Amino acid sequence: MTQPVNILCIKWGTKYGPDYVNKLYSMVKRNITLPFRFVCLTDDANGIDDGIEVKDIPQVGFKDFDERQPWTFGHGWLKVTSFADPLYDLEGPTLFIDLDVVIVDNIDCFFEPDGEFRVIKEWDKKDETGNTSVYRFTIGAHADLIELLKTNKEKELARVRNEQEFVTSNLAKQGKLQYWPNGWCVSFKRHCMPKGIMSWFKPAQIPPGAKIVAFHGKPHPDDAIAGRSGKWYRRVLPVQWVADHWK
Repeated sequence: MTQPVNILCIKWGTKYGPDYVNKLYSMVKRNITLPFRFVCLTDDANGIDDGIEVKDIPQVGFKDFDERQPWTFGHGWLKVTSFADPLYDLEGPTLFIDLDVVIVDNIDCFFEPDGEFRVIKEWDKKDETGNTSVYRFTIGAHADLIELLKTNKEKELARVRNEQEFVTSNLAKQGKLQYWPNGWCVSFKRHCMPKGIMSWFKPAQIPPGAKIVAFHGKPHPDDAIAGRSGKWYRRVLPVQWVADHWK
């Protein structure tokens, strides 16, 4: 029997409700043909659908994470716990997907390219920084990142702004960082929205070849459906394809 691949997400605090987890699970089910496990690491399982494997955000031997120090709740830092070894009974290739995305096409291809760590190339950075809205790794392969943060916390926090800079810069130093093919993962704001004044007349479009659309910051998917931008200077017309896929 073929070992299932893992789809992993994480939810903490109150920024995203259980509906984001449930919709991500539903989108994955519609857009994958591989056998898979869908696992959500969380501090609150209330409202999450029964078909989803729910596990506590793991204890990793780093006091700040294990005791949920305030700084760990910001800038994606708790995502680093996905590199725990062991991570419950999970093993093998794992695709981590943020909650604030919309899947618009089949995602089997994310398990096909080789490489120890695949991630989105950050769209607005010229250095090696990756965007960890979508990344693939092997369970247990990068537990050294947790140890590095544990032993060099002050140095690392002074060096980087967030979790994705920490993760991708250190994996780049190790020669383990590779990126998804251009166009698989796109930004709603950067790649789907019409530029400038055209956003007043045309709704956002899915770029050809896109598989996953990331909604980093405002607008969120529900904002795009309703035509709310979150910024006075950015016009967002209601987007039907977000409503069609984000469910």
